[in-house]
Amino acid sequence: MKKICHLTSAHTRYDTRIFYKECTSLANAGYEVTLLVAEKKGSQPDIRNGVSIIPVEFEPKNRFDRILNSPKVMLKKALEVNADIYHFHDPELLQIALKLKRKGKKVIFDSHEDICGQILGKKWIPRPFRPIIFIFYKFYSNSVFSKLDYLIGVTPFLVEKLKILNPSTELITNYPILSLEENHIEISTHKGKSFCFAGGITEQWNHETILTALENIDATYDLMGRVAPKYMGELQKHKSWYKVKYHGLVTQEEVKKRLSSCAVGLAVIDYSDNTCGKIGTLGNTKLFEYMQAGLPVICTDFILWKEIIERWNCGICIPPRDVKTLQKAMQYMIDNPDLAKEMGENGRRAVLHEFNWGIEEKKLISLYNELVNNK
Repeated sequence: MKKICHLTSAHTRYDTRIFYKECTSLANAGYEVTLLVAEKKGSQPDIRNGVSIIPVEFEPKNRFDRILNSPKVMLKKALEVNADIYHFHDPELLQIALKLKRKGKKVIFDSHEDICGQILGKKWIPRPFRPIIFIFYKFYSNSVFSKLDYLIGVTPFLVEKLKILNPSTELITNYPILSLEENHIEISTHKGKSFCFAGGITEQWNHETILTALENIDATYDLMGRVAPKYMGELQKHKSWYKVKYHGLVTQEEVKKRLSSCAVGLAVIDYSDNTCGKIGTLGNTKLFEYMQAGLPVICTDFILWKEIIERWNCGICIPPRDVKTLQKAMQYMIDNPDLAKEMGENGRRAVLHEFNWGIEEKKLISLYNELVNNK
């Protein structure tokens, strides 16, 4: 049995993509899988879904501490695991990837986002240093990527960039996991007059725009997720806040339950470097999770998303920050419940047939089988 080691210094041990999708799928495929995570002292190891989770006792004080010091402690534990294949998820660990590659190990880097494209807009990096860090990271990462056995990207535009550096690059998206009974579950869609959002509650998701659009609409807004106190204070000052039902940070099971009682899912995010402007990304799961729940969606008019929405007739695409267009789309959903219900059912079929982890899982396992057989 071949040994695989996934490493992350920035994600939690039960991260959906890393643990529930990739590690669990590989364990089910017969690989011996270890997941190394950076956690505080006293954290306990665990074995779940056939995956051995080992905490590396390192709790960074801040991002800079994580970037500077986590590679050393992660490398030490990685060498103890002595795996055949190492799979990395964070850019600060690239130097470890190269060291393990030099020791004859197979190495994969999994790019969850377009890191290079994000650096110039990272607010936590002092503005004068951003261009310097951008140039350094681009030069260094390009050099490392070209030497690794495989690169993985979550969305087409990122994969195309990575393929220029390394032709052994695969697109593995973040489509949702289907349960065994999913195909047989009947979901009652479009209940009441409630729009919903589940995820990290930040400015880029247009919440103020949504609240403004709600001013003249007879509907409520269900919010689920973590939010910074300062931003929460700003939202609470909006005159439509009384229409909001804020549920706080809830479990995935609770999210699914609450989505089933809502009418429409909202995924209106700003254009950004991480979405390649108006092209969009398949790395964000929100759109597909709403579709999985049988909800019609109102989402950003990204080229990638719009093609899916129009092909499956499962929602309405709008430009972000456009209050009038958003209000019109929201009112349309309220005024046409039968059509909205049909859109929700179409979206659910799309996920069952095309946009689910089962399809991506096959590509991941094929990639690993290729590495093992070519060793």
